[in-house]
Amino acid sequence: MIAIIKYNAGNIRSVQNAITRLGFASIITDDAEEIRKAEKVIFPGVGEASSAMAYLKERKLDEVLISLKQPVLGICLGLQLMCTFSEEGNTKCLGIFDTVTKQFPPLKKVPHMGWNNFSEIKESKVVENLNELDDVYYVHGYYADVCSDTVASCNYILPFSSIMQKNNFYAMQFHPEKSASVGEKLLNNFLII
Repeated sequence: MIAIIKYNAGNIRSVQNAITRLGFASIITDDAEEIRKAEKVIFPGVGEASSAMAYLKERKLDEVLISLKQPVLGICLGLQLMCTFSEEGNTKCLGIFDTVTKQFPPLKKVPHMGWNNFSEIKESKVVENLNELDDVYYVHGYYADVCSDTVASCNYILPFSSIMQKNNFYAMQFHPEKSASVGEKLLNNFLII
């Protein structure tokens, strides 16, 4: 069973629908025991960093998340909250990835919204059969710096982490559930790890 974390953030149902289309069963939950027992955990979201972290802390899900040993995937806001700090609301985050989330400078249209390809891809099971010309769908005004945990980067105004991995933790800044066949391939890669 795949646990999708419920934490006061949007877009969770579309992630669940994408998982169902791929043939996997999932539940949406904020129950710590269900999350701990799940084969895999998905931490998706569209929302604001400080209120989302407050919800996690209130339910002690911040402690649960960082203690998980099974594969965990953060999507969009999920990726940002897996970093050490977010400029959005000056928020102390989970600290899984050793980088910070910053606001895009207003040199182009912000938020970054639309289809973009990758500028660099490193080796990881989650990016198998992915190439730099593949496009994925982004909607975000904040970004995580490129760091040692960056598996794939993208350029919009500046380079940022598009896909990250550290041990059993994976994250995608774009929305795989809205990224057509490329997104399905990436979600499936995670679900079969």
